[in-house]
Amino acid sequence: MTRKLLSILLIITLSSFQTDSFKNSQLKYSRVRQAYKDKENSMLTLLQDKQIDIDKLKIYLRAFKNEEQMELWGKNDSDTEYSLIKTYEVCNTSGNLGPKRQQGDLQIPEGFYHIDRFNPYSSYYLSLGINYPNKSDRILGVKGQLGGDIFIHGACVTIGCLPITDDQIKELYIFCTEARNNGQTKIPITIFPSKLSEDEFKRLSETYKTDTDKIALWTDLKRGYEIFNQKKEPPSIGFLASGRHRVN
Repeated sequence: MTRKLLSILLIITLSSFQTDSFKNSQLKYSRVRQAYKDKENSMLTLLQDKQIDIDKLKIYLRAFKNEEQMELWGKNDSDTEYSLIKTYEVCNTSGNLGPKRQQGDLQIPEGFYHIDRFNPYSSYYLSLGINYPNKSDRILGVKGQLGGDIFIHGACVTIGCLPITDDQIKELYIFCTEARNNGQTKIPITIFPSKLSEDEFKRLSETYKTDTDKIALWTDLKRGYEIFNQKKEPPSIGFLASGRHRVN
């Protein structure tokens, strides 16, 4: 066997190992195995309906606090547009509209985030960690008192998280596992106060007109909301020194 052929086989073997490693590590946990047993067929059916190959899956999440909804969008990695796969109901909330600025304020964060942790042994069945506080939160929040541990999880209790029941987190968790296994190391999630149509943004701006912190964030979020609705592709996000965002 030639050296070139051996090199090719080694690359293929290593690539296969790397592709499978995250999913395999998750399947070591009984709750993840149960989630696949209960929800893999429904996941595959949803993907088939959107003509998405599970081995090419990329996803994007949008959460709307006022509507108590979380949208799961997906596409093949070579596609130019995402398609709405499913909408989950957020079964409990805490706090009010507006960002989270410190530990103990009961607020669900608002802003541009990504999934940064998978917890297969969560106190709330399964959970997906959100990277709060992000750069904007660290600039605008109460220094040294920002808190953390914000998750999408099972059960129906919350003090700043996004619970969607044990049954629904099984499905969402394995969607995220598949996307992570395909190399999507940062699954974006944008958390909005509500669906930011022109009329809704005008209503919020009038209701909270003296709260410049909220209005500034919602202006940035509205820009992201509009870009995604137009292009069906999440915007590029940059964090400015002021705590505002560059949204393109």
